[in-house]
Amino acid sequence: MLGRPDAAADLPALRDHVEAYLTEDDLLVSARESAARSGCIPVSPGAGAGLRFLAATISARAVVEIGTGTGVSGLWLLRGMAGDGVLTSIDVDPEHQRTARASFTAAGYGPSRLRLINGMGLEVLPRLTDAGYDLVFVDAAASDHPRYLDEAVRLLRVGGIVVLAGVLDGGVVDPEAADTGTLALREVARQVREDDRLVPVLLPLGDGLLAAVKTA
Repeated sequence: MLGRPDAAADLPALRDHVEAYLTEDDLLVSARESAARSGCIPVSPGAGAGLRFLAATISARAVVEIGTGTGVSGLWLLRGMAGDGVLTSIDVDPEHQRTARASFTAAGYGPSRLRLINGMGLEVLPRLTDAGYDLVFVDAAASDHPRYLDEAVRLLRVGGIVVLAGVLDGGVVDPEAADTGTLALREVARQVREDDRLVPVLLPLGDGLLAAVKTA
């Protein structure tokens, strides 16, 4: 197309524009600052907005989050969920969950909206109800994503959504990269794409969100 600027040269500016589209309020900023102090890496504002959008799209009432952190992604999810929705959030670090609970409380989300479980995600998830959830969000070690996908599909009702974070992180786009995390991210992307029960989309928000609707 004549006169079109070089899109590749504008990619960093485009990413910055997308990430800045929705401004985080003081509660989210505080939770993000807590994450920085504790060494957590929360979802970006753009990825958070994507999570809220997906939760709102299906009026999610039952959501599972693997990786509570200090509450950044949980706040975004809760803001998209139905008013009586319950967020079940799992994290192995009790201190992170204490910080997250304080963030949720400050935002007005009481015990009736939260179920915070301290433990390893792959040990906790098998105890949750089959087909009992509207949305499952995975923000955990990349090497475990394929196993988390299996659990998420089991937990979701038909019409539910699984979201995997960080799928464009590391060396995913580098054909020479072959570390464990990169190989796992490529494998989970293949699994989602080839699973006839899932309708997927890869969203370039933050470090990448791989989302899929369960259709059967």
